[in-house]
Amino acid sequence: MIEVSLCIATYRRPTQLRSLLNDVMGQERLPDEVIVVDNDAAASARPVIDGIVASGPPFAIRYAIQPQKNISLTRNMTVELAQGIWLAFVDDDERAPADWLRKMLIAATTSAADGVLGPVEPIVPDTAPTWIKRGRFYDFPRMATGAVIPPNRLRFGNVLLRGSLLRSDRPPFDPAYGLTGGEDGDLLSRLFIEGARMIWCDEAVIYEPVESRRLSLRWLLRRSLSGGQDFANLALAGRYGDMSSIARIIFFLRALFQALVAACLALSAWPLGRHVAAHWLTKVSANLGKLTAFFGWRYREYS
Repeated sequence: MIEVSLCIATYRRPTQLRSLLNDVMGQERLPDEVIVVDNDAAASARPVIDGIVASGPPFAIRYAIQPQKNISLTRNMTVELAQGIWLAFVDDDERAPADWLRKMLIAATTSAADGVLGPVEPIVPDTAPTWIKRGRFYDFPRMATGAVIPPNRLRFGNVLLRGSLLRSDRPPFDPAYGLTGGEDGDLLSRLFIEGARMIWCDEAVIYEPVESRRLSLRWLLRRSLSGGQDFANLALAGRYGDMSSIARIIFFLRALFQALVAACLALSAWPLGRHVAAHWLTKVSANLGKLTAFFGWRYREYS
């Protein structure tokens, strides 16, 4: 019986993928199988997989290529290939401590949850600009272990889900989000509405080294813009509660007001340090993202 399948979607990160797979081979509780789906038509991950297979890994590895550039289709293929009762998902640039999967499974079984989410802790390089280090822009709020996660706090990157939730006639990840991102939030919020119970396990930490290309204000603003669009699209779809015409107007006006206030605070905060000003600029960008959702424009993060 295959209890746990580890699903990894990858795209042109052979070095990071090799490091992650080495971490997986050192897990205290090994997965029963590892699924790697390569979104690079040139199969850049194949040499990594061939090398791991040649070393005699303590689990089965399935490798496939999904040539169309689309993160949703790639994630969907990992689900199609996985046979486990539980499906764990990590990103190809993350690092997994030896006790990670064991703690996720303990949390799932002892709480009778349908899914478990854990923290993704950023590793900011020593070479990062000082204002980046001071700003803590890559952090994400954490919760107490066992807490039920509200829909507006659901995120991917360190997730264990009951496989039966994902195996249906409908693909779990919507291909419409394939180039924009947001497919993960769409899935998790949909599962929440359908009654899935998802809890937090604060001890099951995954680490994410921050790439050098992300150490810029430009990247932070784009990420905030995309995050604002994702939040608004889910809110307007009623994922966080009923969204009447009046509620939509209030949502728009609130985002506009918050964008203007954040812009004023960004200007006034500049003397306090670039990290403070950048914090408020990301708030401006996030609220602009919410506003653009009303006009149907999407930032194509994966294009």
